[in-house]
Order: sequence, then structure tokens, then C-alpha cells
Amino acid sequence: MPANRKTMRKIKEVIRLKFEADLSHERIAAATGISKGAVTKYLQRAREAELGWPLPVAMDDAKLEALLFPRAPPLVTRHAEPDFAHLHQELKRKGVTLQLLWEEYAVAHPGQAYRYSQFCLLFKRFQGSLKRSMRQVHRAGDKLFIDYSGDKVAVINGATGEIRSAEIFVAVLGASSYVYAEATWSQQLPDWIASHVRCFEAMGCVAALLVPDNLKSAINRACRYEPEANSTYGDLAAHYATAILPARPFLPRDKAAVENSVLLVQRWILARLRHRQFFSLEELNAAIHALVIDLNQRPFKKLEGSRQSAFETIDRPAMKPLPATRYEFAEWKTAIVNIDYHVDADGHYYSVPHRLVKQKVDVRMTTTTVECFYHGKRIAAHLRSFLRGRHTTVAEHMPEAHRKHLQWTPGRLLNWGLSIGPATRDVVQWQFDHRPHPEQGYRACLGLLNLAKHCGKERLEAACRRALAIGSPTRKSIKSILDAKLDQHPDLFPAVGAQASPTPPQHANVRGADYFRSTTEGDLQPCSSNPRSIH
Repeated sequence: MPANRKTMRKIKEVIRLKFEADLSHERIAAATGISKGAVTKYLQRAREAELGWPLPVAMDDAKLEALLFPRAPPLVTRHAEPDFAHLHQELKRKGVTLQLLWEEYAVAHPGQAYRYSQFCLLFKRFQGSLKRSMRQVHRAGDKLFIDYSGDKVAVINGATGEIRSAEIFVAVLGASSYVYAEATWSQQLPDWIASHVRCFEAMGCVAALLVPDNLKSAINRACRYEPEANSTYGDLAAHYATAILPARPFLPRDKAAVENSVLLVQRWILARLRHRQFFSLEELNAAIHALVIDLNQRPFKKLEGSRQSAFETIDRPAMKPLPATRYEFAEWKTAIVNIDYHVDADGHYYSVPHRLVKQKVDVRMTTTTVECFYHGKRIAAHLRSFLRGRHTTVAEHMPEAHRKHLQWTPGRLLNWGLSIGPATRDVVQWQFDHRPHPEQGYRACLGLLNLAKHCGKERLEAACRRALAIGSPTRKSIKSILDAKLDQHPDLFPAVGAQASPTPPQHANVRGADYFRSTTEGDLQPCSSNPRSIH
């Protein structure tokens, strides 16, 4: 091996001290700071090269090194050595196989290339010298690996000609390598969950563990040690009595089975469909389904049977049966219970027990139901309504005072409105008349109270008259009238003061003005001067 300049200076000093000063090897070692064995080796090489002291004038360090440390002649071989480090990186590229790399190597080295079998053996030895990782042994029915193919398939809209790309969902069982694949419009949560449901139903059973990649549709927080699946995905797993074990981030060997199956789907299925045109997602899935059946029934090269037969004999007997009902997609959200003991779920308000006011609850929404959970316990269940801004209230969730409909609270609000003017009182009455429960009008009435604090009673009364005249006595309309100062221009709308309050619609849940007059007029008391005393 080549020596550096410092070493060559020491070698020259060893030769000088021996042949000029005639010192012993021990003293030379002490003087030069190298071992006695090294001194002996250097002097032996100097004698073999017939060197003495002084050295020839033309003897520089390079010539001395070549004389003392001659290079070994290169080994004669008729085979060209492949650059396995480069090949290892190339093999990671999409579509590149070892067969292709060998063919390129053989073309580059005609007459000097290894045969393919020897080439593969040498490459395998090279891979064995790389960083070791634990070999995964998949038990029957244990793991279902799940991912999306990086390749997409174009679907043409026959009416408009618009081209839309479809994602390819791929799932593979670890033990049998049984493959399921389908096309969906996106990787979003609804499509992700629906693909799982169809996969389970196609197999007719469920694996003990689901091993997804760390995509956002499945995992809220990717972590090597404690990944966190989102609530909907966890809900799916609970319904099918399975568990979620996400692959560790940046460790593709954790899901090598699905990576290989994704590659197989790309080559066996998508490559065969590349010349076809599809005009609907259903048409594309029909083509994929036929090729998946063919793939699963294709015989193994080195083992007996196929993926289908291995699934029937190995995986299926060990997997869990499907539940009696199909999973229904559910969205989860966290909501804070408002002071009227209702939570907002997609713009509609659902009641929960009043004791949970200002507490956080978990809301589960399906297409048919809305369920509320507090510390994991279900506290309310409602039929889902898609009427935004409306309320769904269960009487048992209301406070005792509200359930008995004590009259003083609406009466005080009506009395407060009357203290400002008849139009304001009619607006307050309207809030009660247009809600199933009077208590649901409290918030709007308190909002009117705040408007009076900012703009004064006279302006509020005028704004209420105008709002009643145009048939929109809501707080939002009244605030818009005040902001635009339309209440100060009655001459622009001469008919405003002459029109009466709008007639409330007839409905079984609407009590009407007579209800409050008949039950509260005897109890009406002057409104408190402090607006905040109104409950």
C-alpha cells in the first residue's frame, strides 16, 4: 500500500541509522518512534533491493517506495467484474429488473461477461454484504398489506371528453400473496374506507392486522413507534374486529409484500391495459377484476399451486369471518357543547344532556345517524338531518325547568321587548314561534338585547318594524338594517309602518302568540333594568 511522505522520511532515517551509524534495531526503533518489528521489515526490504547509505542522488520518495513496496501484478481473469454498487441503485428504478441489468452488462462486455446464473449469485452475495434486516415471516391470516399504486389510469368522460385520473388501490395478504386491486377516484378517506369494505367482502374474511402505508387518509400522526390512526379508520377496524399496524415511516421493508404486489399489478395489470380506453370507473374496475383473477390463478414459478390455492388453503382458514352487517362510513369530529346544550354537526344542531354544556364531545356522523360520545360513552343518538340551521332536540336532554316549560323566561323576554316597543315584542315572539322549543330562541333574543345596548331602543324598534314589514324578522336582517342605517329613513319606505307582523305558519310544533298570552300574561312582571338578568 502506498506510503505517505512522513513514513518515507522515517524509512530513509532507518536506513541511514543502520548503514551509516550502525545502530541496533532496538536503538533505531527508539530514535525513530516506530516498532522494532517495523525497523526489521524495512531493513530487510532495503537489503533485498540492494540499497545502502547514502542513497543514489536520483532516488526520490516515489522511486524508493516503488523499489521497497512493488505493486502486485493484476490478477488475470477473463470475466469483467460488474459494478454491483451501481447495479444495486439501478435496480431501485421503476421497471428495472436484474435480467435487464445483466443483458446491458453482457452487451457492454462481449466475451467477458458472467453467465446469468453466476451474475445473479454474485449479486446476491453483494446484497448479503449490505446492512442486514430481519427477515419477515408471515403467519397465515395475520397481515393484510395496503397501499396505492403510484401509477394512475385515465378515464374519459364520454359526454364531455374530459379526462380524469383514477387511483389504484392494492391489498395483499402476507402468507399467500393473494392480491386485491380496484380503481377509485381519489385517495381521500371515503374512497379509502370504501375500498377496504369491498376488499373484505371480495375475500369473504378479514385479516388479524391491517398494515397501511402512512398516507393521510389513514394515519393522523406518522411515528416509528406509536403511529396514530384516524378515528374513522379505527372505527372500521373495530367493526371488523381487526387492528391497525401502520408501516414504520421511511422503512419500506416493513411493507415489502405490498410493494412487490404494487409492482406486480403495474406489470401484470396496468401494463396490459395501457392501450385500452375507459369511459367509466365501472368499466375500468371490470377490466382490473378480470386480470386480478388471472393473476391470482397464475401458477407459482418455484412453488406448487397459485396465490388463489394458497389463499384457500393457508390464509382463509385462519382469517376472521365478516360481521353480520356491512360497515357504514362515518365521519368524526370534536365539538364543544353550546350553552343551549346543542352541538353543531354539519350545520345542524343536535341536543346532548344539558349537564355537558361547554364540554368537548366526539361526534360520529353517518348518512343516517348522528351519535355523540363523552369520554368514550355514547350520550346521545339522533336521526341525521341535512337542514342547516335547524335543531333536533330530545326532551330528556333539557333541564328540568325547560322540560316543565316554566313561563317566566319567555315572559320576561317578551316583556323586555314590549318595554322597547310593539315591533320589538313581535320580533321576540317570532323567535319563539318559529322553533320547536322556545328555549332555542333565547340566543336570538339575547342578540337583539345586545343590539339595543349599542344602537339604542328607538333605532332597534324602528329596525324591527322594517324587518317585520319585509317579512324577515331575524337578528341578521335587523343588524343589516341598523348597519345600513335604513331605520333612519322611513320616507324611503312609506308602507313600512303600515304593514302588520307576518303571520306565522301553522304547524304542530308551533305554539303561536296565544299560547304565551294564555299562560304568561298573569305572571308578566316589569323587565329588569339589567339586561343580563334575563335568563
